[in-house]
Amino acid sequence: MALRELSSLEKYLGLKKPNKYSTQGDKKVPVLQSNNGAPVAGLVTIACHLVKQAQRPELLGDSAESRAVVQQWLEYRVARLDVCTKDDIKITLKDLNLYLQDKVYLAGNQFTLADIFMYYGIHPLIVDLAVQEKEKYVNVTRWFDHVQHYPGVRHHLPLVVVLRNRVYTSGHH
Repeated sequence: MALRELSSLEKYLGLKKPNKYSTQGDKKVPVLQSNNGAPVAGLVTIACHLVKQAQRPELLGDSAESRAVVQQWLEYRVARLDVCTKDDIKITLKDLNLYLQDKVYLAGNQFTLADIFMYYGIHPLIVDLAVQEKEKYVNVTRWFDHVQHYPGVRHHLPLVVVLRNRVYTSGHH
């Protein structure tokens, strides 16, 4: 999965020459085989490297605070979302829904690498949600739908249909 995400990121960034990747260990940690020196390992490390290679620093945040927030979400993706159990999914979605209550993107009002990789990571969870569950996490669903329609992001993932009108008029169903 991580290798497809890195390939999609390369396309989004407009990098002309695809990089060579492999995986290491039983957790299949992605490794970028660089032409000039030591290999670069880890999803977040490689993604940040590609963003710098593409000269798109705004995707890492435009201030010290937003850069820290982007790094926080990238770490969250790898440390929490990627190891999320069935039992953790609802807690994760509830926390994310609360966080996104007053934000357009994860790092505030700016689209960043955090949005791309959280989108890639949360896609399998959203695909499995019923319509009523998507409504329960309305902020996550809004953010998810916005990111999946962001030009060039969705590459390897299928479109998830999100209904824009509420099926239920009250919270009782």
